Amino acid sequence: MSKLKTQLQSALKEAMKARDSKVRNAIRLLNSAIKQVEIDTRTALDDEGVQAVLQKEAKQYRETIAELEAAGRAEEIASARFDLEVIERFLPSRLTEDELRQIVRRAIDETGASSMREMGEIMRAVMPQVRGRADGKEVNSLVKEILS
Repeated sequence: MSKLKTQLQSALKEAMKARDSKVRNAIRLLNSAIKQVEIDTRTALDDEGVQAVLQKEAKQYRETIAELEAAGRAEEIASARFDLEVIERFLPSRLTEDELRQIVRRAIDETGASSMREMGEIMRAVMPQVRGRADGKEVNSLVKEILS
């Protein structure tokens, strides 16, 4: 069993012992998402695979929160934010904008890019460095901002 799966299982046990139904339910949803991917792919996920599932779930929750804010549904927003916080406990910490800006500038210097035509090269250089710690949309907008 992967390290992340073990962490999820121990967190689930702690939540059950503490009778914390919100955390318990959030972790159960994560476990079911992981299990579904394992069933679909017919393989046991390693830490990278589990992390990819958690990132996908976190992204879906961020999109859901944005939609709920647009609809003005405060109660559902609070619930979705809580679930997102539970997911983020198991993900690596996100990069700050300054850290991300430094990585993008370094990639621009290394590739020698000077126009938007070379954006693909920059993205190929940056994304492996920030995988799991920054969203592709954030990187994309930052690259556009710096190049223009």
